[in-house]
Amino acid sequence: MPRIRYQGEKNTPIKISIIVPVYNAGSTIKRCIDSILHQTFSDFEVLLIDDGSNDNSGLLCNSYAKKDNRIHAYHKQNGGVSSARQWGIEHSQGDYTIHVDPDDWIEPLMLERLYQIALIENSDMVICDFYENGKNKQKYLSQKPTSLNAKELLIDVLTHLHGSCCNKLIRRECYQKYNVQFPLGINYCEDQYVIIALLQHPIKVSYLPEAFYHYENTDKNSLSRTYNERTYEYDLNVYRIFEDLLKDSDGYNIGMRMKRMDIISRAFNFGYNYYSSSKFKHYFYDYRYSILHCNTYPLYERFFLFCSCIGLYKPTYKVFMFLVSLKSLLRFS
Repeated sequence: MPRIRYQGEKNTPIKISIIVPVYNAGSTIKRCIDSILHQTFSDFEVLLIDDGSNDNSGLLCNSYAKKDNRIHAYHKQNGGVSSARQWGIEHSQGDYTIHVDPDDWIEPLMLERLYQIALIENSDMVICDFYENGKNKQKYLSQKPTSLNAKELLIDVLTHLHGSCCNKLIRRECYQKYNVQFPLGINYCEDQYVIIALLQHPIKVSYLPEAFYHYENTDKNSLSRTYNERTYEYDLNVYRIFEDLLKDSDGYNIGMRMKRMDIISRAFNFGYNYYSSSKFKHYFYDYRYSILHCNTYPLYERFFLFCSCIGLYKPTYKVFMFLVSLKSLLRFS
């Protein structure tokens, strides 16, 4: 699994390693890479990790690597996004790392501004805000923490801040120093896992109240939008991985409560064709106390989830969808 190398590479200092996990991203990868190449900051390398794509993604990665000696194209057997991110960390050379997903893009000042803060404040992690882009709309998402203390920030990430590695510049040494790796075998929440693992250590965190990263939410996270007989077991596996991660942490109770809420919310939103009301109750009846005590979720959401847990899933879901449709109708009337 070698990387593609080309003549003319220069031994220049690398300040930032940009890791791009690539899988069947032929329709979006050009915009992603072009946005990186338009950065005002130039002392970076780009690691394009082709995770066994079966479209033209690999060829596009090679093409960019030929054009710019800062770009390295790697090709590996498919192992999932978590393995691709870890591959990138292990092969990176920069003082800092950041991730960019292949269907997203970044604004020209992103690396410069994040690196400025990292230097000024000697930061191990710099967090910035980001944009969520949907169909014909863009939302600014503030990621301001309640505290820059790592252990207190951990609670923020568990409850309301995004756990992404894409809006966080992270000192590469921290991965090695604290033996933090992306967990193999899961393909969502893998970035949140790493951020939580890092925040369990005394790292220096800074916050930049500016947004540069554009997260494309259209047709994304297909795993979270489907539901079948394997989904619940997969969710439980993710739950156990986080349980092991948080077992000695002050955030254990709230973290496990939030993970239970993630499981039942996905089942509620995407499991209508899989669960009967009685089956939903069988699986989730014991979740009702987590629902009642999870104040980070809106009351109306907890009400729908609680009703579903006690055997009313089908009618509750129908009422929920009616209200969603009504809200949408009123918005555009």
